[in-house]
Amino acid sequence: MKINQEKKCLDVSESDLSGSRFEDCNLSGCSFENVNLSGGRINDVNLSGWSIYDANLSGWSVEKVNLSGLILENANLAGAKIKSCRLLGMTIDGIEVTELLKAYRAQEAKGEDANA
Repeated sequence: MKINQEKKCLDVSESDLSGSRFEDCNLSGCSFENVNLSGGRINDVNLSGWSIYDANLSGWSVEKVNLSGLILENANLAGAKIKSCRLLGMTIDGIEVTELLKAYRAQEAKGEDANA
């Protein structure tokens, strides 16, 4: 199937579109329900205002993204890693992460001094 420069609303169900490619498309307001997107790639996209519910994001790699204002609620973060990120204003259960890290590092330094 090839659709070029069309302005139509597609209603696709019970289909195998594996290997499909969408480039330079306006998909605003689209809905994806009961869909397998495993092994896919999202690059240079605007996902502002999106909501993700009841999703399996295990094994995801998220890099060079703006997550300001993100709310993670009732999420399984076991094994999650946050590296080289700007954390100013980030909270966990209402506690500033930068303050938590400062307290942790101070406690860690005290332990090193005691062992010296």
